[in-house]
Amino acid sequence: MILAFPVVLGGLALAAAVLDSRTRGTGWAGPLREAARLLGQRRRRTVAADGLLATAGVCALLTAATLAGTAVLPLGERPLADLAVGVVWFNAMEVAVWAALWLTGWGANSFYPLVGGYRFLAQGLAYELPHMFALITVAVGAGSLRVPEVVAAQRGLWFAVAMPVAFAVYLLSALAMAFWGPLGGPLGVDAAGGVRAELSGPDLLIFQAGRYALLAVAAAAAVPFFLGGGAGPLLPAWAWTLVKALAVLALLVWAGRRTAGLRMDRFTEASWLVLIPAMLLQLLVTASVAVAAR
Repeated sequence: MILAFPVVLGGLALAAAVLDSRTRGTGWAGPLREAARLLGQRRRRTVAADGLLATAGVCALLTAATLAGTAVLPLGERPLADLAVGVVWFNAMEVAVWAALWLTGWGANSFYPLVGGYRFLAQGLAYELPHMFALITVAVGAGSLRVPEVVAAQRGLWFAVAMPVAFAVYLLSALAMAFWGPLGGPLGVDAAGGVRAELSGPDLLIFQAGRYALLAVAAAAAVPFFLGGGAGPLLPAWAWTLVKALAVLALLVWAGRRTAGLRMDRFTEASWLVLIPAMLLQLLVTASVAVAAR
């Protein structure tokens, strides 16, 4: 199982890169060509940059995605780390991305990366509460924070059907946590690439790998949280889990490339005035049903 984990995570991250490459018209081999180019590229350094902080931020992005994946990625019937607080662990590792992007932006000692870092902090303040309430709703519906027990609670009805608002909010927050598509402001072209503006060579390669891994883990987490885990006919549980994860990943990549960017002030307003009340209502309904079922 330990050996299978990096294969699954790497495969999903590569699938995200390939799907993204296809939507941009660069072909299936685009990610491999880009990786080879970045490996041969010299690192660019800015004046008085804090290399330790910038490197820590770049590495922390991939590390956070990997650690989050240990609690949710499909490896047989159970994830690699079957934690009693698996749902909380996933959310905690996702919040670590805030620090990763801030350190990357601050460490470069350059205007545009710092702007990108501030943008992600603002974005986090907008999406994190709805995202957290979506995960809480899942835990309340399952009566547990363990991911396998969340899956077991969906044997009769998937949470995507029982909790449609939470599922929709989760998918939106998945785009936000991976700063993807309409919520890619931290890497915006209007800020010369934002957080990654001064990254080059292997540093940029690791950053991009971390971003794809984060998107892949967010897509994979939707499977045990909302889509019944490995439930399905004919195929084994691990195969159904991967099929569902790839389907969600394809949806996120497609939506990211087909949706216009959102202004952060408007997204924050919609999040606090619409998404949070909607999630609280969904949580209330779910809690009422859970209490009535006991």
